[in-house]
Amino acid sequence: MGRGRPCSHPRKRIVDAILYVVKSGDQWRMLPNDFPAWQTVYDHFSRWSKRGVWEAALDALNTRRRAKCARAPSPSYGIIDSQSVKTQYASEERGIDVGKKVKGRKRHIVVDILGHLLHVSVHAANHNDTVAACPVLERAAEKHPTIRAFSGDAGYRGMAVKSVDEVLGLELHISQKIQDQWAVLPKRWVIERTFAWLGLFRRLSKDVEILTATAENMIRIAMLKKTLANRV
Repeated sequence: MGRGRPCSHPRKRIVDAILYVVKSGDQWRMLPNDFPAWQTVYDHFSRWSKRGVWEAALDALNTRRRAKCARAPSPSYGIIDSQSVKTQYASEERGIDVGKKVKGRKRHIVVDILGHLLHVSVHAANHNDTVAACPVLERAAEKHPTIRAFSGDAGYRGMAVKSVDEVLGLELHISQKIQDQWAVLPKRWVIERTFAWLGLFRRLSKDVEILTATAENMIRIAMLKKTLANRV
């Protein structure tokens, strides 16, 4: 027998309300009245986040999208990069990225060759890329054992390259900038496009989440919506 009172709202309405918050940037308490009560919506978001529903749903969707694009179900190549964003509150894990002059957090993401999100980690912005990338790459390789190599920019030289080689037994290819001219770097444009997709969601314009786990799930939800909307 089921436990507890049956849900009085269709699951789709709950999901629509969560997507509305991520897309519009509204606070939970400011949800329009045509959605279920904000307490109900937030309670579902919180419970699904703790159960890992968003990550599992995105992984399953990525597998289906790769098959539709005539790709193997699991990726063989990953691309890593980070994005520094301001935080609005004195939230968990906060620091200053001296190079970007941003006080807040970094979003470290790994995508496949199609730009699908394979893994995301949010941490303080003062963490150096080549150091912070090590656990991110390890987790991506653990989730997707078919990965044979990664790509990163010059900021991942040193420790990240060494860690991928010695710990994972894989390669981290470092992209080189073309001097004195603008050019689209092979593979690197894919992850920049993914960051551009994330920029379409107002909830992600700043990191307004108290917990890093919540910030990570907001990114996963945004990618769920964008991946479903993409036709390629």
